[in-house]
Amino acid sequence: MIAIDLRTRVAGLDMPNPTMLASGILGTTADILREAANAGAGAVVTKSVGLKPREGYPNPTVIQVECGFLNAVGLPNPGIRKFVDEIRGLRDLKVPLIVSVFGFSPKEYAEAARLAVEAGASAVELNLSCPHVKGTGAEIGQDPQTVKLIVKAVKSRVNRPVFAKLTPNTSSISNLAEAAVLAGADAITAINTVRAMAIDIETFRPILANKFGGLSGAAIKPIAVRCVYEIYEAVNVPIIGCGGIRDWRDAVEFMLAGACAVQIGSAIALEGLSIFKKICDGISKFLERKGFRSVNEIVGLAHKK
Repeated sequence: MIAIDLRTRVAGLDMPNPTMLASGILGTTADILREAANAGAGAVVTKSVGLKPREGYPNPTVIQVECGFLNAVGLPNPGIRKFVDEIRGLRDLKVPLIVSVFGFSPKEYAEAARLAVEAGASAVELNLSCPHVKGTGAEIGQDPQTVKLIVKAVKSRVNRPVFAKLTPNTSSISNLAEAAVLAGADAITAINTVRAMAIDIETFRPILANKFGGLSGAAIKPIAVRCVYEIYEAVNVPIIGCGGIRDWRDAVEFMLAGACAVQIGSAIALEGLSIFKKICDGISKFLERKGFRSVNEIVGLAHKK
C-alpha cells in the first residue's frame, strides 16, 4: 500500500492537507474556526473584515437557487479592531489562519491587514470583489491598476503572505492575476462569486433586497476551473481554487487545472463540516489508484502536452 502525502505548502504556509474553509462561510468566531480546523480543514479563512463596523444589507440577503446560493449580505462585520479578539483566541490553532480583509481604498485594505497580522494572522486574503469606492456599483477588483495599488499597499504594511482573491466578473482574470503578482501577491485565490440575480414571478420583484448578488455553488465550478487554468498559465505563484467544490472529484479537477489547494464554501451548508475529511479521503484513494505518492504531483497536470 502506497503512503499518500496530502501535505501542501502555500506561500510558505504548511498545511496538513489541501482543503481550506472558504471566506464568508462560518468564519465569524474563534470557536467556529477552531471547529472547522478540528473537522479536518487544512487551513481556515475568516469572514471578510473591514476597518470599520458595517451592518450590511437588509433581508433577504441569502437564498438557495436551483444551482447553488445567491447572496448579497453587504459585508456585515464588527470591524477589525473588535475582530482581533477572535484572531488572538486562535494563536494555538494547529493550521494556518488566514484573515480575509476588505476596504474601499488601498489605505483601508492595508490598515485592516496590518491589524490582522499584528493580532496573529498567518496570512491575509484580500477580498477584491467589494463595491467600488466611487460608488459605481462595479467591483473594486475589476481594474488591474486598482488591484495593483491595493496589493502594493498591503504588502508595504505586513510581513505575512498576501493572497489576492479575484473576481470572475471581468473580461480577463489573467490580467488581474498578473497585476496582483507584479505588486507582490504571494498567492491567488480564484474565484469569488459570480454576479447574478433572481426575480419572484408572483410579485414581479427581485428577491434579494440588494437586487443583485453573488452566485456560489455548483453552477460556478466550470467558470472557476477555467479561471484557475488561465491563471496558472499566466503567473508563477500558488493558486487556491474556490467555487462549487462539493466532493473530491471537484477538488482533483481544480488541482489538475493548477490549484495547489482548494477552498470549500457553499457545500458545507449541504454536507456539514465532515466534508473536509470526505474530500481528503477521496483524494487519497484517487492518488493511490493512479500511482501518485503526493498530492503535489497532480497540480497543473492538465497543462502537460
